[in-house]
Amino acid sequence: MSGRIGLIIALSTLVSYFHLQSTLRTEALGRLEQHVSERGQREQAIFVLAEDNHAVVKKALEERIRTLPQEEVSARFDSLFARLPDGTVRNRPEGFDGTRMMGVFVPQGVNVDTDADLRRRVLAAYDVLTGYAPAFHTRFTTTFITLPEGVMVGYWPENPTYFQDAAPTESVISQEFFPPSRPENNPQRKTTWTGAYQEPISRSWLTTVTTPLDLEGRHVASISHDVLLEELRTRSINDHLPGAYNLIFREGGELIVQPRLKENDPSSHVQSIIERVKSRPPGQTVLELAEHGEYVAVGRLQGPGWYFATVLPARLVSEPAFQAARYVLLLGFLSLLLELVIMYWVLQGQITRPLLAFTQATDKVADGDFQVQLDTSRGDELGQLARAFQLMTHQVQQREEALRQANEGLEQRVEERTRELKEIHLQLVQTARRAGMAEIATNVLHNVGNVLNSVYTSAQVAKERMTGMRLEHVGRVAGMLQERQEDLSTFLTQDERGKHLLPFLDKLGHNLLDERTEVASLLDDVGRYTEHIGDIVKVQQNYARTPRVHEPVALGELVEDALRINSAGLARHEVKVQKHLAPLPPVLTDKHKMLMVLVNLVSNAKYAMDGVAPAERLLTVKLEQRAPDRLRVSIHDNGMGIAPELLTRIFQYGFTTREEGHGFGLHSSALAAQELGGSLHVHSDGPGHGATFTLEIPYVPVLESP
Repeated sequence: MSGRIGLIIALSTLVSYFHLQSTLRTEALGRLEQHVSERGQREQAIFVLAEDNHAVVKKALEERIRTLPQEEVSARFDSLFARLPDGTVRNRPEGFDGTRMMGVFVPQGVNVDTDADLRRRVLAAYDVLTGYAPAFHTRFTTTFITLPEGVMVGYWPENPTYFQDAAPTESVISQEFFPPSRPENNPQRKTTWTGAYQEPISRSWLTTVTTPLDLEGRHVASISHDVLLEELRTRSINDHLPGAYNLIFREGGELIVQPRLKENDPSSHVQSIIERVKSRPPGQTVLELAEHGEYVAVGRLQGPGWYFATVLPARLVSEPAFQAARYVLLLGFLSLLLELVIMYWVLQGQITRPLLAFTQATDKVADGDFQVQLDTSRGDELGQLARAFQLMTHQVQQREEALRQANEGLEQRVEERTRELKEIHLQLVQTARRAGMAEIATNVLHNVGNVLNSVYTSAQVAKERMTGMRLEHVGRVAGMLQERQEDLSTFLTQDERGKHLLPFLDKLGHNLLDERTEVASLLDDVGRYTEHIGDIVKVQQNYARTPRVHEPVALGELVEDALRINSAGLARHEVKVQKHLAPLPPVLTDKHKMLMVLVNLVSNAKYAMDGVAPAERLLTVKLEQRAPDRLRVSIHDNGMGIAPELLTRIFQYGFTTREEGHGFGLHSSALAAQELGGSLHVHSDGPGHGATFTLEIPYVPVLESP
């Protein structure tokens, strides 16, 4: 029970932990998201202000360019600016104060003397900046206007001689801030921002914002601010949530602010944060970085479009929940300890001693002693249990006696049933023996029938040969010679018929010799087939005596014998035979079992091609050695084929697809292949695609006699 209570306390602590963790996580992530949103509003104020300033200056510059009289341009331009010996046009040195006046720089090669439009734009930029730039200086370091021709007009009080000291050939339009404002790079004509860079003179971190101005479809000027980033960097590094840190980076991944690391050498950790932020789904502001144990809240700063991200370690969320769960667990275990002490005192007096009496009574009943006495006077559950136990003991005693009597009768019935089962077993053994004998007889009859077909065919051919012999010609010749016996020499030399008699006799003799040779060959086949019938019977007798002794066998000749036995049937079915017999040395095997299997396979293939046009019937026989210890005989026909569902049943006893078949040949062939130590397999691509039966046997070479 104490274990269960402890488990309940642990589970409740675990549930509390997860609940607190979920609640604290939700609150922390909410605060994190709110913090980033508020900080984003705060930090982007300077950028929004810069773009607002540009809108005002852009409107004022456009209006000034349009309304500035040409007479005023001619009169004022030369009074304010002068071409210096280095080929540049700058502010006249006399009376120029860069701390309160706008600076002008026209590099070498820019024709400002004859270009009235350029002079107008330079003077208009000078006038507009004179009116606005000093007011902007409270928040922005510099304000300047760049013309596409390379002219710059600006206000930089901290470096008042910049425009006077600039190199004559300096190209301001090739600096980072200007190219993004060109029409080909900025077809939307929107305000652009550079990355963060360190100004080489003041060593301050800046970013430059530039807004292009087009008049009548032509780029005429670009308005720019240099925005100091020192305060932004300081606030981002030092002003953060407890335990968290802030990051600011561009959309391309370039770091603007990153504490404790060099901005140009970010760690893989920071880089992975940047990649996750860039690949987040639209609208998602809080991300979980499980691999780093952190949460990241991100917002976009209006203006440059930089990302402001705050990274909060996940441990800051889980530690309060873990601390609370630890207190819950500690209080739970203290409560458990107190409960256990109280429970021990109660159980010792009210439960333990009565249960000990129950245990002793149980042991007595288990030993067969049903005379037990328990305290049945108690009114609680233990008293009810004692009364129920004694009642159960009495009932068990009665059932024990009934079981003893039933067992005695059961033993007698078991003996009778055992005798009946023995008799049934003897009957089953005899039935199985008769079934086995019937299967053996069926195999013998099937295989003998295959050979008898060949015997019958050979006998018929021999009979036809004997009937076709021209023996009547011998009698006619003999009669003719008797008639001419007296003048036999004259008849043979001068008579027209006598002259052909001797050549005729010679030809007849050769013909009779050929016929005798063919008849003798057929009778040899009959003798060999008859011998094979005897061997088939002997093979089947192997079931009743020890196995036959293997003998040297030339497998190529054995395949030829199998084809010869089926030659009459193959000829009758118009089956063409292709043979691919590798020259192999003799092997030790059971010759007649091999022959029986091959005869059955050839016969089976012959019948399988009945549904094929006679001109297309083709039987392919291949003999090869596929491995050092295995030989293979393959018999392929292009007949009816075998359905996939029948491939597993093709070697079953009694299975056949022919109406006149018996299902014995392939079954007995598979058994014979196993007895030879090999196997018989079949392959078919389906109905109409033929079939290939493959017989594999061990390669046992014949050892040469010493």
